[in-house]
Amino acid sequence: MIYVGNAPCSWGTLEFEGLEGTRIGYAQMLDELAETGYIGTELGDWGFMPTDPDQLSEELTKRKLIMTGAFVPIRFADVHALDEGRERALRTARLLAAVAHPAFSPFVVLSDENASHPVRLKHAGRVTPEMGLSEPEWRMFAAGVTHVALAVLNETGLRCVFHHHCAGFVETPEEIERLLSLTDPRVVGLVFDTGHFAFGSGRPSAEVVMEGLQRFGARVEYVHLKDCSPEIAARAAQEGWNYHEAVRHGVFCELGQGCVPFDRVIDWLRQRNYDGFVTVEQDVLPGMGTPKESALRNREYLRRLGI
Repeated sequence: MIYVGNAPCSWGTLEFEGLEGTRIGYAQMLDELAETGYIGTELGDWGFMPTDPDQLSEELTKRKLIMTGAFVPIRFADVHALDEGRERALRTARLLAAVAHPAFSPFVVLSDENASHPVRLKHAGRVTPEMGLSEPEWRMFAAGVTHVALAVLNETGLRCVFHHHCAGFVETPEEIERLLSLTDPRVVGLVFDTGHFAFGSGRPSAEVVMEGLQRFGARVEYVHLKDCSPEIAARAAQEGWNYHEAVRHGVFCELGQGCVPFDRVIDWLRQRNYDGFVTVEQDVLPGMGTPKESALRNREYLRRLGI
């Protein structure tokens, strides 16, 4: 059974520092998420929602919502950042475990600390191999992911899935392949983000997305449904926009307006008996767009596709 959730990033709550604009508060965000037909939510940045388990459980229960996961970015390419990152991941995992629905185990969604490296921020959607990690850096990066994932699993029993993300060091299909080759599937899974995969590939199209699902399907444990506009991606490349500028111009558009073939993605999930949540994400910057209206249109679009 495929269940549909959404996430705070669709309301302008992103993990990047220094973004202008006023964020929507968590209560309004959760109200609008529930009102537009979603039954699950991710946590968002630490402190966006209540961090007291009893209070958070109350906020979820009164809206009949299920906690599906939380995004934890860590600078895995910096060995000195690992201990602090592990503690943040554990802190998040403890909260998720405390509010977990008995039928749905939430995921700790690990990621690089995206947009922290200026070259990757500037060239998101068009990175080249020389902008990537060296072989020793890859080994250190993957060892850090494994270290954090094992710590989370051993203490809380929750699974970690890694999020390939534009403006980070795991963005392109080749970089995803490299990380997966260096990690154990028993410890680290993959969250497949349709929009980030399309944009990060440098050639966003329906076929690229489906190729990615086929290529990495054995490691996919969780899915983010996000669309990507090839036209905006092309403008980003032509005009040299950085990642934030591409998002501001709407590279992650409403579902059905970009290149992601959601009907085929859903069929792929059903053929593999996917049982759990998919999370709709339409990344917007604080104060950008009309999140509730977009969330409603995205939900209605997926209903027409049968989920």
